[in-house]
Order: sequence, then C-alpha cells, then structure tokens
Amino acid sequence: MTTKGKNSLCIHEGEIKDTQFGGAVSPIFMASSYPFLDVDQNRYPRNFNTPNQEVVAKKVAALENAEAGLSFGSGMAAIATALLAFLKAGDHAIFPNAIYGGTYNFVVKEFPQYGIEYDFTDGVAPSDFEAKIKKNTKVIYLETPSNPLLTITDIKSVATLAKNKGLITMIDNTFASPFNQTPIDLGIDIVMHSATKYLGGHSDILAGVVVGTMDHIQKVKLKGINFGGNLSDFMAYLLERSIKTLAVRVKRHNENAQILAAYLEKKSEIKKVYYPGLKSHTGHEIAKEQMHGFGGMMSFELDDNLDAVAFQKALNMIKPSLSLAGVESTILLPTLTSHSLMSQEDRKKTGINDHLLRFSVGIEDVEDIKGDLDQAIKSIS
Repeated sequence: MTTKGKNSLCIHEGEIKDTQFGGAVSPIFMASSYPFLDVDQNRYPRNFNTPNQEVVAKKVAALENAEAGLSFGSGMAAIATALLAFLKAGDHAIFPNAIYGGTYNFVVKEFPQYGIEYDFTDGVAPSDFEAKIKKNTKVIYLETPSNPLLTITDIKSVATLAKNKGLITMIDNTFASPFNQTPIDLGIDIVMHSATKYLGGHSDILAGVVVGTMDHIQKVKLKGINFGGNLSDFMAYLLERSIKTLAVRVKRHNENAQILAAYLEKKSEIKKVYYPGLKSHTGHEIAKEQMHGFGGMMSFELDDNLDAVAFQKALNMIKPSLSLAGVESTILLPTLTSHSLMSQEDRKKTGINDHLLRFSVGIEDVEDIKGDLDQAIKSIS
C-alpha cells in the first residue's frame, strides 16, 4: 500500500500525464471505440477500463487502502452490482436495520425475484448480526454511520465475526468518506460509496465506486459488464477533479458539524441531535476508535409542536434539497425523500419520524449557518 498522505493521494494518485501538451490535469478521453489489434486489453466504456474510469478507481482505492476499484454510474449501481456479484439464488444476506432507504428498497423488492434470502438485524451490535447467521448466509452488509440516524456499528468486531464464519463483508462508507474512515483497515472486504456525495462534493455529479481486493473487484467487474452500470468518461473526469479537494473539504465539514451539533443539542426547540461526535451519541466511543473524524452529516428532531416542513421553508441559506455532502448546507425530511419507500411501520421501527431532519453541514462560515437555523426556528415558534 502507498505511504503518501491523504491530500497527496487525492491530488496525484492515478492521474494521467498529459504527454502531448504537459497540462497540469488528466486529459479527458471521450472515445467509445478503441483499437483491438496488438493491444494489452480491449478498452470499452462498459468494461470499466477507459483511461478516465481507471483514474477514479485507482484514486479511491488508494484512499481506502484497497488493491483495486471500479467506478459506476450511481451509488445504487455500485451497491446492487456488488451484492449480486456475491449472491445467487438460495443464498442469504444480513443487513442492519439502520440503512439507506434506496438500499432497503433494492433488497426487499429485488432479492425475492433472484431467490435471495435476507434478514434485517434488530440492532447493530455484533451479536445482532451473529443471531441472524444461517447455513446459507454469504454476505454481511454494513452502513456506518448510517443514513439518516448516524447509527454506529463496530466495524472490526463484525468483520472478525464474518471472517470466522467465512462470510464476505461489505460496507457503504458514503457518510464517512475515505478521509474519516477506512473500513478495509478494520477487516472489511468490499467498500462502496455513492460518489455523488463527498467524493463528488459539489452537487453536480452522479457516480458510485466499489473497492476491494483484486479478486473481489474482478468478480464485481464481470457482473458489472453484464449490467452495464459503468461511469461515463466525462463524469469520471469531473469526479477526479472533485476528489482532489476531498481532504480539505471534509476537514471543514467535520469542524462545522461538530460545532453545530453541540450548538443544536443545547437548544430547547430541538428534541434530539444524532451526531457521533457528541458524547451523548450511543456510538460515540466506537466512533472515536474507528473514525478519524466524525463527518459532516447529522440529524435532529424538532420539538413535537414545531412543523418540520415549515421550518425548512423558513430557511434562507440552508437549502431543502434531496442529496447531501455538497459544499453547501442542505437539509431534508427523510419521511418524504430518502426513506419514503419504506413503510411507516418500518420507519417507526428504525426511529425515523415526521420531526426528524437530516442535515448535511456545508463548508460555509459556521456563524452564518447558525444564524439561519436560529431565524428559521424563531419564525415558526
């Protein structure tokens, strides 16, 4: 593995040298047709091996301390392809009860059509995963911090459990980013990202990434070639540009979120704040052990007599917006967006209610963010 620092990896790893003009950035190669005679490999966009696709894969793999990677057209393309690369009819997989709504919907809607069995855990302790293991279990899937409640799972303990049972482990590392958490160092086999989020970071890219060992990534690649979920070269080019500033962006996200979480926790109009950087968070001690920073994502519950939709409409600078992890602060109501496909009963089981707001803290001046939250609360109180 490389010994370069995170900032250097973000900027230089995998870059393509412009041998024609000597430009400072990787050139963009938009070709969809390449030669096949007297070449080492047949390049084709759906084969995940165009120059710009390879740059992104190498860069994220290096940041995650992985051997190899693949870039996809979306986070869900990455997650779905990775899961189906290791699961077939008759197999069983285990998922935490705290999980992104899109992943939950994919599992409950698609797995039955493939004849794949699944279980959701009752909690996120290693014992919760162990209790669900069956003879046909093949995969344990994690998401930590989770979307939207920032639930923390002990990655190393679950990875050890899986290895002892001969199971593959996968993790959605989107909320943490490679700057704050490197699950492969803790024993995880395959790491996935919605690169739309922190890796892209500017709310203008749709992409996904999977990294792991050479052998594991080859299995994902073979499945991905059939599914056709590759990333376009133009998006790969933009994603490489964005990753160059990942370390400096996430550092500021972390700083702002820590300040704002502590600030919101003291406000009487806020019922509860979910942020792993707070001592009050149930997963704080585990997060301290396995994370290098607590991230820019949090959720909070408004007091029962405050309307969450009215609160969002009263904001001036913070944008009510569907995605997350851009340089700008955004907020949403999970019951209407990210987890709307879950039934009300399932949302209730996981603690997602109509007063819960998911807050993606941007890199603006923190006092300006505070001021916007304050004026919105006052205007609806």
